[in-house]
Amino acid sequence: MSQATFVDDTILYEQRKRIRLAVSLFYFCQGLAFASWASRIPTIKTALDISEGQLGTILLMLPLGQLITMTLSGRLVTRFGSAKVLSIACICYAAVLCLLAFADSAPALGGILLLFGVFGNMCNIAVNTQGVAVEKIYNKSIMASFHGAWSIAGFTGALIGLLTINLQLDTATHFILIFGIVLTSMLINRNYLVPGRTTEAQKKGLVRPDSMLIQLGVLGFLSMATEGAMFDWSGVYFKEVVKAPEQWVPVGYASFMVMMASGRFIGDFIISKIGRKSALQLSGLLMCSGMLLSVFFPYFGICTLAFMMVGLGVACVVPTVYSVAGQHPTIAPGKALAMVSSISFLGFLMGPPLIGYIAEWLDLRFSYATFAVFGLVLTLLSQNMSLLKQR
Repeated sequence: MSQATFVDDTILYEQRKRIRLAVSLFYFCQGLAFASWASRIPTIKTALDISEGQLGTILLMLPLGQLITMTLSGRLVTRFGSAKVLSIACICYAAVLCLLAFADSAPALGGILLLFGVFGNMCNIAVNTQGVAVEKIYNKSIMASFHGAWSIAGFTGALIGLLTINLQLDTATHFILIFGIVLTSMLINRNYLVPGRTTEAQKKGLVRPDSMLIQLGVLGFLSMATEGAMFDWSGVYFKEVVKAPEQWVPVGYASFMVMMASGRFIGDFIISKIGRKSALQLSGLLMCSGMLLSVFFPYFGICTLAFMMVGLGVACVVPTVYSVAGQHPTIAPGKALAMVSSISFLGFLMGPPLIGYIAEWLDLRFSYATFAVFGLVLTLLSQNMSLLKQR
């Protein structure tokens, strides 16, 4: 089946379930590749004899690659269409994953990781543009479920990594296996992607973000800063503040991740019932309440519940923000998503270091109390955004 088959909107609607599955699998493959890299970081660190400080610097190369490619990704998607960019970028992303296994020095690893971030961002902008297009076919919110597929891939990638390590397969074999999965999925599903329909007016020149896109970016920033803080510091919080036994320290991170993934699969239903605006306000309140609960009651059971609340709170913010940005009336979806993603992603970069700086100055509980304010600000900002009233 060729993409020309989908020129007619009627056929797009008739094939909507297969199209949705195809786009979900592209989200899944991107998450699988990223999680596979993450699962092998300790192995690669040992193999290259990299210190903790060196590793910290090297790991910054991935988000740097993502950040410097935001504008380029938006332009490529707008000019060539998200389907074409996604089909090529996802294979390049998996191919660069394989290259990471063959890095023979710290500088080489850093350079390849920068390239990994570049293609990861291209995949991100292209696949979210596809998600927006599929939402238009369904005429309802389904973006959260797409991001849920990415979250499920995270668990799957971690399990595959654990399995390959226990089977004593080397990193190269592991990553080549993932490349095969991604390649197979791309070949099967590429013809079911939605063709781009960018107007000539949308393609022209540089576009400045309007106030709505900036506000959407700020909402994404607040959520992704909280996500980043939870990813990197939840285990430390359970160890140093909650004083959990060593074997139970991972419960904090796991409780957050499970609820974030679960929230993305129920998020579209919630949005369909109460609307985007109310859903974002509820998300902010959950983020704020969960953080404060963990600060004032640093006990194992209560903090587990608190981290679950935070996970549920952040689950649908970014999918909702991307969904609204992709429906901008005058700016092409790829460009609008790149603008919002650029602002949002700064939160993911700044969140974890900010937690550390505040903890160094005061303590970790005060850091979490500070981040509770992010949830409150998100709720207040959502109140004034008329575009979020759409369901």
